[in-house]
Parts: sequence; structure tokens; C-alpha cells
Amino acid sequence: MIRVLLVDDQELVRSGFRVILESEPDIEVVGEAANGEEAVRAASELAPTVVCMDVEMPVLDGIEASRRILADARSLATGAGAASDAASGAAPEAPAPAILILTTFGHETYLFDALAAGVSGFLLKTSRAEQLIEAVRSLAAGQALLGPDVTRAVLDRIAGADGTAGAALQPVTNPGDDDGTTGPGGRDAAFARAGLTEREREVLSLLAEGRSNAEIAGELFLGDATVKTHVSNILQKLGVRDRIQAVVWAHTHAIG
Repeated sequence: MIRVLLVDDQELVRSGFRVILESEPDIEVVGEAANGEEAVRAASELAPTVVCMDVEMPVLDGIEASRRILADARSLATGAGAASDAASGAAPEAPAPAILILTTFGHETYLFDALAAGVSGFLLKTSRAEQLIEAVRSLAAGQALLGPDVTRAVLDRIAGADGTAGAALQPVTNPGDDDGTTGPGGRDAAFARAGLTEREREVLSLLAEGRSNAEIAGELFLGDATVKTHVSNILQKLGVRDRIQAVVWAHTHAIG
């Protein structure tokens, strides 16, 4: 069963999300929180699989709450809690929850702060109910997710109206990247430095559009397993943690 904690300062929003998620037999909403401080406590007490986190909230915002939740989970996993479990023969502490940031259109610049905090997914509140359900299941399965609407909005903000990088967004670069690597020439140079094959470049370009593995498979006439292999190779070559960071890498190098 996927255990979900809902965090939003608007009760009606939480109620709506609860109705959507609890309509699924494999999802249980185990708790709610109205601000980030409550979310940190609830995450510790309820051990959710996935936390659906708003960003702008009183007392403590969603980005800082996410950072604290994940830091607390790491501390338990590597500190005294883990040692105590080992000594007593008890089952280890539950793994850190996956955090899905849910926000409104126009706040996509939070994406980069959220990534730095360690969240696993980012979705607009205007997304369809099916997209929210799919996102929760994906994160529970250990995957990362960046909603296609967010992908397009972030790309627009990075590119800017005049084709230059948005001042509010800082590019994600790899060691050895030179300045000025955006644009077609810089993109090709970045591809070459990363050692991506032609097929991997195609897959990465589709990832940058917010496509799912199934959509990429259909577009390129590949099997799902083959796409997963390509994505895994891309992550390794780019030196990024997950597909979300790969999308950010792609956008900062003017792909798409």
C-alpha cells in the first residue's frame, strides 16, 4: 500500500487530493498537514511513502520542509537509529519518503530549489487527476518525475523571451563545462563531452520535452526495456541523480 501525506495550507485542496488518491485501491492517505512544520512532524510519525508538498505555506515553506524531512530520514538511516536497530535485531527504519512538489503555474522557478532539497517530483496543481495518481505511483516505485507542463514552463524561463538564459535560473553544469555552452554549438560540445551516442541524444531530447518512457519508446520505435537502458546510461554519463536532473541538464544546454 502506498502511504501518502498531504501538505497544503488550503483545506479544500487537501480534501480534493484525498478524494482523488483514495479512489485508488493501492493508495492510502495517512495524514495531512497545513504547513511545513506540521509536515516535518507528521513525516516522522507516520512514515509516508510519498509526501505531496505545497511550496508557499505559513510557518515553514515546502522547500525547507522537504529538506528537513529528507535530512531527518538520512540521519535515522545512518546514525543512532540504525545502530540501535542493528544491535536489537529490530527491523530497520522506513526509507526516506519520496517528495512530490505540487504548485501553481507561475512558480516553476521553485524547481531548482526543490531539486537542491532532494525532492523526487514536481507537478502543477492544474494537472489532471490521472497525472497526480501516476506521479504518486511513480515516486513510490523509486522513479523521478517532472510534469510536462512544468518542463515546458521551465524551458521558457531558461531560454527567456530573447533566447538568453533567464537571470533567475542557474544552469546545472558538469565539471569541465565551459562558460557559454548553451545554443546549438554548445549543445553539441556538451553532448560530445558527455559521450552520448546518437540514440542517447535522441532519448535525452525527448526526456527534455517531458515524455514518459512509454512515449519515448513509441516515438523511436523501441522497446520499453531498451528505453530504460538508454535513460540509465544517460544518467550515468551526465553524472546526474535522476531523470529530473537530466531534464534540467538538457534545458541548460539548449536542447529541444
